[in-house]
Amino acid sequence: MKQVIQDVRSGKTSVTEVPVPVPAPGTALVRTAVSLVSAGTERAIVEFAAKNLLGKARSRPDLVRQVLEKVRREGLMTTFEAVQNRLDQSMPLGYSSAGTVVAVGDGLQGFRVGDRVACAGGGYAVHAEFAVVPQNLLAHLPEGVDFEAGAFATLGAIALHGFRLAEAQLGDRVVVIGLGLLGLLSVGLARAAGCSVLGIDLDPERVGRAKNLGAEAVANPEAEEAAAAFSQGLGCDVVLICADTQSNETVELAGAIARDRARVVAVGAVGMDIPRRTYYQKELQFIVSRSYGPGRYDPLYEEAGIDYPPEYVRWTEGRNLDAFLETLAEGAFDATSLISHRFDIGHAADAYELITGETKESFLGVLLTYPQEKDVDSIVRQVELAQPKITPSARVRLGAIGAGNFATAVLFPALRKVKGVERIGLVTASGLTGTQVGKRFGFHYASTDVNEVLEDEKINTVAILTRHNLHAAQVIAALKAGKHVFCEKPLALRRDELREIMQVLGQSDRLLTVGFNRRFSPFALRIKTFFDVVSRPLAMHYRINAGNLPPDHWLHDAEQGGGRIIGEACHFIDFLTFLIGSPPVQVSATGMPDDRRYREDNVIITLEFPDGSLGTVSYLAAGDRAFPKERVEVIGGGRVAVLDDFRRVETVHNGRRKVNRAWLRQDKGHRQEWEAFAKAIAAGGPPPIPYEHLVGVSLSSIAAVEALRSRTTVKIDTLPRS
Repeated sequence: MKQVIQDVRSGKTSVTEVPVPVPAPGTALVRTAVSLVSAGTERAIVEFAAKNLLGKARSRPDLVRQVLEKVRREGLMTTFEAVQNRLDQSMPLGYSSAGTVVAVGDGLQGFRVGDRVACAGGGYAVHAEFAVVPQNLLAHLPEGVDFEAGAFATLGAIALHGFRLAEAQLGDRVVVIGLGLLGLLSVGLARAAGCSVLGIDLDPERVGRAKNLGAEAVANPEAEEAAAAFSQGLGCDVVLICADTQSNETVELAGAIARDRARVVAVGAVGMDIPRRTYYQKELQFIVSRSYGPGRYDPLYEEAGIDYPPEYVRWTEGRNLDAFLETLAEGAFDATSLISHRFDIGHAADAYELITGETKESFLGVLLTYPQEKDVDSIVRQVELAQPKITPSARVRLGAIGAGNFATAVLFPALRKVKGVERIGLVTASGLTGTQVGKRFGFHYASTDVNEVLEDEKINTVAILTRHNLHAAQVIAALKAGKHVFCEKPLALRRDELREIMQVLGQSDRLLTVGFNRRFSPFALRIKTFFDVVSRPLAMHYRINAGNLPPDHWLHDAEQGGGRIIGEACHFIDFLTFLIGSPPVQVSATGMPDDRRYREDNVIITLEFPDGSLGTVSYLAAGDRAFPKERVEVIGGGRVAVLDDFRRVETVHNGRRKVNRAWLRQDKGHRQEWEAFAKAIAAGGPPPIPYEHLVGVSLSSIAAVEALRSRTTVKIDTLPRS
């Protein structure tokens, strides 16, 4: 299918061919008929991408500070590669569309195949022939509302939410400053609600359009005098600022024309240096409208499909979509009268030349249209990226499932340096991600169907790089399909999942490993060798300055991420397991109060090992990210070793101190782990990480959560392999 993308590095807007996505649970696959190009949000994205590196840096000084901090912590080359990875990630454009449901995911409620719908949301209602959209970002198109009108629903909901925040009533005098598409929709909604409306803009053509919608309207130089006449000298009850400008002039104008105790609502992106004297003397309320209503930016609402009860939250973003469409169905105003241009999806780049001013042509509502002749049964979920050419010497013929930030920034770049790995198939939920990442890293094809990789006879190894809740089931499916499996940590979230994995593994001749890369780092091997001569127990302390995550981050979700102990602290339990040579036998844990800001991620875990060694993992989210992330101290047998953030290792014995440094980059062992895995596959085993360690570390992570919550010491059980 065709999809519009923005190249962040070059600034080029283009149309690319990507595989059609598969609807996830709680979502619908929609064949797009029409989508609306945003002259505000999308134009800003395109203009930012068009800047050179210096221009990008000047416009985002906050990101520059983050880059400089990363250089200091992790080294110049690590940071350079991370920045290059971000620049190589093309962005999907679009957030407002309409079309027909052609497939539904499990659990989707209220929508069926064949339904005509409006779609909302960045990353969902994209400019593409097909899109996967969650339940709460879909709205039925009423009878009489066509696809072109329906494509305005998202922007209409933004205008409606701003109008609701103003609490305008029948007969109120409402002023709309800025008569672009958002402003004219606000004019139409205010008129439909029985308000008297005055529109203000610099553009005479847009002033004329507001008059056509039944409003009074004037050019900006006449605004104050016109507002005084419009309000009969009282001042206006509501001012909606729908302009798109960094200037504070609109805020100043709003204060000048508002009556005492009026409401001023910033619906557009405007300068907000509020003049205190005017706003104080009139005791004005200034409100910033956040997108299209409650639910926006809430993953439980938008992704999980959990709605707010209407008796507590009457107007969510979904219900605002419905209300706007009903307003159109009732004939209160005609959204299609705001259309100025239509472009076929194949000529989408022309639309962006228009909205960025390259063509020097006036515009308003700009639509992209899509062909509707394609048979749904002919949907293509695989796109060839390179000429299929299997290297005979390749020991690993890889299919990867997932291509998130870890895969693109760390794992795939490391795989480029590993000999004997042929990258064949890449599966992602987003066809765009798979296509772009697959091209960058030399995969033969991209797909949105996991079975493409599992059933591909050319592939002998599968890398699982998805969210944590999917790991166990995908590991089992890949082993049953006769593939060697690399699973990025964690291996599983629950004991029953581990048990099933080991049962399947016991019936297979394939190899399994987990992304515990730190044990393969050159510095880790140096410490291991340093203590191999010691026959006495060791005391080990691993401190992690993990940094805080937002409370709604998916990793905190017990069902998706399993929490940070199971999802991340397993790395550090494995590192200590590697140094001792066997997994812990019991674990205890204590934590700081979560205090509503944290989610069991300020924890000290104490591990006891079979030989009497002790290890502590201090996993802490309450620190400052500017400070280095990791430090390991190991003491025993008259020896001391200290590892600082995989950039410096110091060993001390018999008064002799030896220091090794990595000046340009961290080396956490990702490449070396895959070299060991490829070698094991070629030789037929043994696995690079003993299965006893994989299971023991997973069980220890699960037990650490139990110990934290129960405040008891938990003994580590063992699971049979078969």
